[in-house]
Amino acid sequence: MESAGAGEERPRGHRFVLVHGVCHGAWSWYRVATALRSAGHRVDALDMAACGARPGRAEEVGSFQEYSRPLLDALGALPPGEKAVLVGHSYGGQSLALAMQAHPDRVAVAVFASAAMPAAGKPLKFVSEQFAQERGPGFFMDSVIETTGGDDLERACKTFLLGPEYMAQRLYQLSPAEDLTLATMLVRPSRRFVDDAVMNGEEVLTAERYGAVSRVYVVAEEDASWSPEFQRRMASWNPGAEVRGLQGADHMPMFSKPRELSDLLVEIADKYM
Repeated sequence: MESAGAGEERPRGHRFVLVHGVCHGAWSWYRVATALRSAGHRVDALDMAACGARPGRAEEVGSFQEYSRPLLDALGALPPGEKAVLVGHSYGGQSLALAMQAHPDRVAVAVFASAAMPAAGKPLKFVSEQFAQERGPGFFMDSVIETTGGDDLERACKTFLLGPEYMAQRLYQLSPAEDLTLATMLVRPSRRFVDDAVMNGEEVLTAERYGAVSRVYVVAEEDASWSPEFQRRMASWNPGAEVRGLQGADHMPMFSKPRELSDLLVEIADKYM
């Protein structure tokens, strides 16, 4: 993370910290990161544990806290008094929530871009439980869920890998074909933290810390994964959350509407910083 030394003028522009969704990596932000940096802002696009270019395998990640550690460490390393604009996509919203709880004083505003937005006082898994009631059987199409660890129940875990047909029809249907091709080459299995203590704990997210951080929900209006209605429903669980719609955006707004998303992020940062 960049920092200014004693007596030095702080860098101009906002600091954005970008968090990817399930099976993806920092690479998924390449268009938005380029636009933000070209406009004079500082950008940290992070790989969560065993994601993107980060070494390790999904089944080696012991907990959701460990999975989110790169984000928690990045916020903890900010210079005193500096705040970041957090931007999470899809499953990355869960890591955003954990970071907001851990470092509420380091976050100027948290932006959930078609992202899981948990509710204070409820388990993180509440989002996936509610979404399970919306989707029908076979929703994930050719995506693959595997159990690793064999007969060793203590080491067994489930991993999830997005299928190419699911990606094409439900995630990237309005995105450039080359970005879909790139994604099918780079996605990696992610661990499903079904029995994780952080995911299941009802006191993990509190109104005093997580709930005190300013937040904006960016609704992808053409999302074929979780519907715009469900996205607004998640936002409604969070009193005071601002809701902004992004027309023409599929589940991957960083690909389907990169310029519009980048401009919106700057507008939000200008308002809350």
